[in-house]
Amino acid sequence: MAQSGALESVGMGKRKITNEGNLERMVLPAATDVLGIAVKMLGGERIMVKCQDGKERLCRVRGKLKRRVWVREGDIVLVSPWDFQSDTRGDIFWRYRKNQAEWLRGHGYLKI
Repeated sequence: MAQSGALESVGMGKRKITNEGNLERMVLPAATDVLGIAVKMLGGERIMVKCQDGKERLCRVRGKLKRRVWVREGDIVLVSPWDFQSDTRGDIFWRYRKNQAEWLRGHGYLKI
């Protein structure tokens, strides 16, 4: 029995992840994207986000992200403002984990 337990921890079955940093690549904001903090959950995949440009936007979680990631209050997110109503509306297309948010702060991307 000791051998089967050792095999499972080595690599049998699902891969065991010990560090969050190994999960995915880092996504940096493009010229039109804005970093922000999820302030209030409004329901129906809608979240009020306080963005770095000083505006609060009513944002929705994109369908691709909605199926994979839970966004909670206080999370650092990447927002793509809409072409129309760009000061008040946007889409959330990325959520940063805690270690990624610290990396953004350390490299000067996040000033909130």
